[in-house]
Amino acid sequence: MVATPIGNLGDISRRAREVLAAVDTVAAEDTRHSRQLLSHFGIQAKLLALHEHNERGRVAQLLGRLEAGEALALVSDAGTPLISDPGFHLVREVRAAGYPVIPVPGASALIAALSVSGLPTDRFVFEGFLPAKSAARRRRLEELAGENRTLAFYESSHRIGESLADMAALFGEAREAVLAKELTKTFETVRGDSLGGLCTWLAAEPERSRGEFVLLVHGAARPEAGEVDAAAERVLRLLLAELAPKRAVKLAAEITSAQKNALYRLALEWKGK
Repeated sequence: MVATPIGNLGDISRRAREVLAAVDTVAAEDTRHSRQLLSHFGIQAKLLALHEHNERGRVAQLLGRLEAGEALALVSDAGTPLISDPGFHLVREVRAAGYPVIPVPGASALIAALSVSGLPTDRFVFEGFLPAKSAARRRRLEELAGENRTLAFYESSHRIGESLADMAALFGEAREAVLAKELTKTFETVRGDSLGGLCTWLAAEPERSRGEFVLLVHGAARPEAGEVDAAAERVLRLLLAELAPKRAVKLAAEITSAQKNALYRLALEWKGK
């Protein structure tokens, strides 16, 4: 698994260049893109297309090549393979067949963005790309609203504005966030602000929506003793719609680890209203 640059070609490692020059075949997400990269470094390699539409069908062929004694490398269009890129099925089957799978680490937009964000990085959740359709995207964000860890997303230029607006609506406009755009490239931008502030900034100039984005969002504040966080509230509401309060509270406490007394007080408050 060979990581390649996410923009600046100087970020490729010496080991990556040596491996790509030595293997029998390089499986690439986009062979045209990868051929240009390899040519830049004077590497003549046999390329084979492996992307989300043909990966499962290619597995048997690549296993056959390994059985024949070939050495293979996998690259994505940019960054570390399998991080919101194809390769999972291949790696799983290759490992199951008993062949070693070796990482050749390097650039990753996710890690690069986290390292300069100023947000907590000791614990974070990588969500990749959110659903393209609005309703599904909002449902997923509702599920993440109470998450205490830093949230990390990839987003395209086509949906960055909509995704930011949905986050501001569901997480709160004041939630701290960082927008990292075109990392390691000429127009690299790392912008920290509230979600509401980022929405305003992005909308102010159309060109700010162009490029490839990593969006990082501060986790939800942890509830004080005796309080119930947003995720536990949501579980309790769903259970109360079907069960008696005592049973709903018991199950909600087991599912979310929230304090049973706090959940029961909340259930009684809702019932009173």
